[in-house]
Amino acid sequence: MISYTRNLLFNISFKEAILKDPILGPLILQILLISINAFFASTEMAVISLNSNKLRKMAEDGDKDAIRMIKLVDEPAGFLSTIQIGITLAGFLASAFAADNFSDRIVDWLVQDLNFTAISPNALNTISVILITLVLSYFTLVFGELVPKRVAQKNAFVIAKRNTKFLVFFTKITKPIVWLLSASTNGILKLLKKEDETDENEVTEEEIKFMVDVGEEKGAINNMEKTMIENIFEFNNIFAKDIMTHRVDLVMIDINDPQEEALQTIEDGSYSRIPVFDDNIDNVIGILNVKDYLIKLRKEGYVDIRSILRPAYFVPETIVCDALFRDMQASNSAIAVVVDEFGSLSGIVTMEDLLESIVGEIYDEYDISEEQEITRLENNLWRIAGSTEIEMIEEKLGIDIPDDVEFETMGGLVFNALNTIPKDGSKLTVEAYGLSIRVEEITDHRVIWAFVRKKTGGPSGN
Repeated sequence: MISYTRNLLFNISFKEAILKDPILGPLILQILLISINAFFASTEMAVISLNSNKLRKMAEDGDKDAIRMIKLVDEPAGFLSTIQIGITLAGFLASAFAADNFSDRIVDWLVQDLNFTAISPNALNTISVILITLVLSYFTLVFGELVPKRVAQKNAFVIAKRNTKFLVFFTKITKPIVWLLSASTNGILKLLKKEDETDENEVTEEEIKFMVDVGEEKGAINNMEKTMIENIFEFNNIFAKDIMTHRVDLVMIDINDPQEEALQTIEDGSYSRIPVFDDNIDNVIGILNVKDYLIKLRKEGYVDIRSILRPAYFVPETIVCDALFRDMQASNSAIAVVVDEFGSLSGIVTMEDLLESIVGEIYDEYDISEEQEITRLENNLWRIAGSTEIEMIEEKLGIDIPDDVEFETMGGLVFNALNTIPKDGSKLTVEAYGLSIRVEEITDHRVIWAFVRKKTGGPSGN
């Protein structure tokens, strides 16, 4: 009884306050309309920001709220039209009531209370309407749009779960209006020879990369995942010659070699497949599957390699990795022989090479890891393999070598600085690009290992 009496007295006092202060009622009406605008704006942002995959999983588990929300996500045209109706009505009504309720009061206050007569009442009325519109626009943008959307973006699921219950009801009420608006829009688009369905939004590569960058900044995607995604996009821009094992690094078998020599090559190489040539390495006649060889050797004691060769899959240097990957999958080829424009052997590409261009280096017990290719011995002393790529050397040593150089490895850097190919077994010292290089081993006209120091002052060219 006491509570009822208190509420009754409050209602009477509130009504009396409105009657005594005629401006309080219009202010409350404006706050109400801005709140309605905020409701629809926050609902729109909340639904758009929902994680559709998570929502579908919840819907599949029988969550009624998720089922309701996923319907809105799957039908954005009707949902957005309903939201727009609510926002537009709230905005129009707010502007109309504000101009009607406040402009005359401002003019009367200026003319009657302040005796301001420099401007005619009609002109003052126009100016007051403009000022009211500007002030109303500010409060509507801040409290009816920006703040609600920011809050909804951070609490998408909670706000969507709460607000969409009323939104579904409001959608049913405004269904005829939504139908009329959709029909009018589609009719105008047809007249303009535009498609009336715009559901298929093309997402560009740049947009995906931007989303990946944002995901990394927020911690949703780690650096390795980001690198893999970026490598996938670059997959179609990398050529076979960029990832192949060069001909000078290949382990190959001459079809004319005696069985003992061929078997020794297999044992030393530790590869599952080996290219086979006839007299000249440019004349590749097939690929030897080591498993086939060993099975036949155990059964028969002697193997005619030519009889168990598998056809070689030849590709040009300029084929892109994306196409090469698909072709190797289609042909069940684990290894591709890369040839140049003259038909000479350039190298080979394996399925592992293609995968490594996406996920990074894959090492087994026989591979030399990056740490082994570059070993730090002292504060300013490294042991570097001649086959180590320049990019890796720049990264590990913290140096910068010009991009226009014509070499790709440590061995190439040494030979470029010497302008000659030293004899096998030579030991020499070279200074180039801010580095002091002591070559320790040269075999088959190739730099095997070198000790490297950084000179004071950094890279200075050749």
